[in-house]
Amino acid sequence: MKHFPENLSAKLEIRKQHNALRKLPLLSKRIDFSSNDYLGLSQSEIIFKETHEFLIRNKITQNGATGSRLLSGNHKLYQETEDFIAEFHQSETALIFNSGYDANVGFFGSVPQKGDLILYDELCHASIRDGIQLSNAKAYKFNHNDFEDLEKLIIRNPNITIYIVTESIFSMDGDCPNLEELILVSNKHTCYLVVDEAHALGVFGAEGQGFVQMLSLQDHVFARIMTFGKGLGCHGAAILGSVELKDYLVNFARSFIYTTGLSPHSVATILVAYQFLEKNKKNIEVLRGNIIHFNQEKNMLGLKPLFVRSKSAIQSAIIPGNEKVKAIANQLQEKGFDVKAILSPTVPEGQERLRFCLHSYNSQEEITEVLRLLSTFVFMARG
Repeated sequence: MKHFPENLSAKLEIRKQHNALRKLPLLSKRIDFSSNDYLGLSQSEIIFKETHEFLIRNKITQNGATGSRLLSGNHKLYQETEDFIAEFHQSETALIFNSGYDANVGFFGSVPQKGDLILYDELCHASIRDGIQLSNAKAYKFNHNDFEDLEKLIIRNPNITIYIVTESIFSMDGDCPNLEELILVSNKHTCYLVVDEAHALGVFGAEGQGFVQMLSLQDHVFARIMTFGKGLGCHGAAILGSVELKDYLVNFARSFIYTTGLSPHSVATILVAYQFLEKNKKNIEVLRGNIIHFNQEKNMLGLKPLFVRSKSAIQSAIIPGNEKVKAIANQLQEKGFDVKAILSPTVPEGQERLRFCLHSYNSQEEITEVLRLLSTFVFMARG
């Protein structure tokens, strides 16, 4: 075997020196405060059995898609599932991608054109940024949820096509933008608004439709990206938009065109999970109760100043320094709670944090105890 390149070894060594080297974790039996399985649907035996029964009932025994959707992989379940998703989300169409990453890379790598401008929130996810890097359009970031800063950038770039990009729930902070205000800015300047709803699906809206629909703003958004690996508990993603947008993506989104489609089993799981979400609201109601309880408890324990303001399932306590935040995470893990430290460079230096993900299957007693322990460890560290 050839010697590993020295320049790559040097990059790994820098990560080690900054105590930021990533390693694949082993599955944990600790109490889950780290996964994105907000409603517990990835663990649902009902969805597992109904997916199997659906496939048997429809005599679908094929294991793989066999090719890209434009060649041999566009099995009949795709159309049925995309139609259901479009109706559920009150959208003209839906186009399924293999993952949220593929959806963002495919959209931003193909839709904005040379001469266009992309204005994106500075805290947008890495998949959005990677897609933007593939685009021939110019791109500038605006200060987080600062629409005065956004409007200044729009005014400086008159008479061109502008795409405004945000997330309805930000993955690291768990906060949300003022979408009504953002839409006013977008409409005023005839921009195209794109909203990533990855962490809102299953959490917001009467049936978990997402943050945009909860506010009845779907007709003002050019494209919504829905990711299924979080609140829906399975895999894949969909881009919601007009018929023209779907036709365009089928023809020009490289992450859609040049990849093997999802298996019939994967698409059936998406459909059954959506059907479950539509009919079963208990998980959503319990999750919302847990979010309220978490916020009440952190206030009572004097922890509010540590946390980014959030009413979502993502709650982040800012504890600067990779060493310090990892130490407190390790203490919580030793007590049986799976809480992860988010280190720089994943977040900016000085913004390292503990990221608590709340679920419908967390008990209120578990939430109270993990926050009590956090309070103890934080004040011990200060002492």
